[in-house]
Amino acid sequence: MNLPALIQQEPAVMLLFGGAHCQVCQVIKPKIEALLAADFPQVKLVYVDCGEQTDLCAQEGIFSLPVVRIYFAGQLTGEWVRTFSLGQLADALARPYGLMFADADAVE
Repeated sequence: MNLPALIQQEPAVMLLFGGAHCQVCQVIKPKIEALLAADFPQVKLVYVDCGEQTDLCAQEGIFSLPVVRIYFAGQLTGEWVRTFSLGQLADALARPYGLMFADADAVE
């Protein structure tokens, strides 16, 4: 998986680094998917299983789980490690998402 290329190609990306052994990751993933589908449909969610892609996670400096990173226009706009809420993620997405996709979501 080429994360830098993906981040540059997509206007908005949320990376979720998790693993099968991480109970919090397993609980939070469907909740994040639902949040994005309901309120931020233009954000592409990418799940990286650190149990399967250990080299990629080490290269990205991921040593505890879960980790969420949000990118808009190729720029990192937020990162949360281990403890965070869906409200924090929604708050971090709201303003840049509104600025970037206001017209796109209004048309759909």
